[in-house]
Amino acid sequence: MRNSDVIQSIRFMLDVNDHEITKMLTLADYSPKREEVANIFDDDSEKDASHELMAHFLDGLIYYRRGKSDKHPPQPIEIPVTNNIILKKLRVAFKLREGDILKILESAGFTISKHELSAIFRRKGHKNYRECGDQLLRYFLKGLTLKFRPDVSEG
Repeated sequence: MRNSDVIQSIRFMLDVNDHEITKMLTLADYSPKREEVANIFDDDSEKDASHELMAHFLDGLIYYRRGKSDKHPPQPIEIPVTNNIILKKLRVAFKLREGDILKILESAGFTISKHELSAIFRRKGHKNYRECGDQLLRYFLKGLTLKFRPDVSEG
């Protein structure tokens, strides 16, 4: 899934503006250029947000939602940012457990077993690791939006 599409979905879900997106990036010690943020939300732009920007955005989202913790020092960013990483970071940012994620996916019309879901959260290289597909990530973002913006009707 395109990085810009994920950021746009999260922006809509949380009902935040460009300034708040920039704030999330700066929380993760990233100084975005004005054009970088503008390109994310430019529907005509063919240019996708960089993996570096996406990695910092996800870390910034965690800090934005949960605050910074002295117990958990910042980790180096993982590049390239895969759908699995996005799902893991969103799970942390929104304090979701396995059951919560299954309910969110179900509310969006997507069914997955506990075993399939746990395979997505395993480390790459583990014998039971499974890549998170674009469809699953889209349904997860849709379900999160329904949870955080129940006023938004499907359509």
